[in-house]
Amino acid sequence: MSQSIIKIRDLNFSYNGQHVLRDVDLEVAAGDFMAMIGPNGGGKTTLLKLMLGLLPADRGRILILGKPPKEVSHRIGYVPQDVHINKDFPVSVLDVVLMGKLSPRRGWSRHSKNDRVSAFQALEKVEMADFYERRIGELSGGQLQRVFVARALVTEPDLLFLDEPTASIDTKGQREFYVLLKQLNQTITIIVVSHDLMVVSGYVKSVACVNQRLHYHGHAELTGEMIELMYHCTAEEVCPVEMIAHGVPHRVLHTHEKE
Repeated sequence: MSQSIIKIRDLNFSYNGQHVLRDVDLEVAAGDFMAMIGPNGGGKTTLLKLMLGLLPADRGRILILGKPPKEVSHRIGYVPQDVHINKDFPVSVLDVVLMGKLSPRRGWSRHSKNDRVSAFQALEKVEMADFYERRIGELSGGQLQRVFVARALVTEPDLLFLDEPTASIDTKGQREFYVLLKQLNQTITIIVVSHDLMVVSGYVKSVACVNQRLHYHGHAELTGEMIELMYHCTAEEVCPVEMIAHGVPHRVLHTHEKE
């Protein structure tokens, strides 16, 4: 059994008096590749930010690698949904990756030779080393996203979080991107927020349905029927996948949906 790299217990979070997450429990094993799905506003991005230590929980506990998130932030790589980089700015691919080496402790000190070696190695991992001198404005959406992944990998983290990483990539580029993530998953635990489970289902090992509450589904549950039902999972009351797992016939669920 793989050791748990993330442990969340009784997690609650609200914003301006509105509940965003309720009673969330989750354990993620080292080496997992988990997709988080759910409706817009259901709390997926909020949960990522709580695990990153960017938001304080109202109640509950989050342990990443056995410690509070802020204590291990240097061991977590993060690719946010909206990466604000002016593509017209004359900055190279290598310069963007080196941004991952910036930290409050170092300030704006010059990058060392070792930093540049690490950045180039990160580009090799995402198959973008040949583009290291290219201006970012010359890249396609899929290529640019790979560069952002390299920026997250440059510190050699144990965990990689990605929030809707293929939202601006075409279908072919999405498949290639998830093939890349599957390769990276051989050495790093990955959690990705996605709006399209059909795209990621062939690559991930587990799925968490999130809409205020959370339901976790391991690899053994990811049959075609389960994936179809996850499109209807609100996760607030009864997750349809949970009902199937407990013996409720598929036809009963479809009857219930029509009522």
